[in-house]
Amino acid sequence: MATYITRSVSETEALAAHVAEKLTGGEVIAFTGSMGMGKTAFTRGLVLALGGGDVVSSPTFALVNEYESRLTVQHFDMYRVSGWDDLYSTGFFDYLDTDNVLVIEWSENIDGALPGNTIRIDIRKGESESERVFEIDGIEL
Repeated sequence: MATYITRSVSETEALAAHVAEKLTGGEVIAFTGSMGMGKTAFTRGLVLALGGGDVVSSPTFALVNEYESRLTVQHFDMYRVSGWDDLYSTGFFDYLDTDNVLVIEWSENIDGALPGNTIRIDIRKGESESERVFEIDGIEL
């Protein structure tokens, strides 16, 4: 596990770009961290680095957004998922058998359903309002 600190949204997006360089398809990226920590900003930086443009928005109401880029990215919000029935209704398990990159916000709600090789990213507030601490496990940067 490696720890990274960002001090702005642009630095968070740049960190995501480093992760994007390592992706080949089929990865699952699972975020944990409270609201407003930068999960969507990280996803935006990932999609931008993959060539998908500035198209990322929070999938809170849609449950999953899809972004076309060098690799297709499915961006899930599992905030409201509280059990296996809810998870099945998102179609999540069908996405696992693709070469798309799955990015999952609120992954702690579906931890038992994540594959063993999941890239885990925990985000928490740092010492200042804009500082974020990222603990990344499952990928070498």
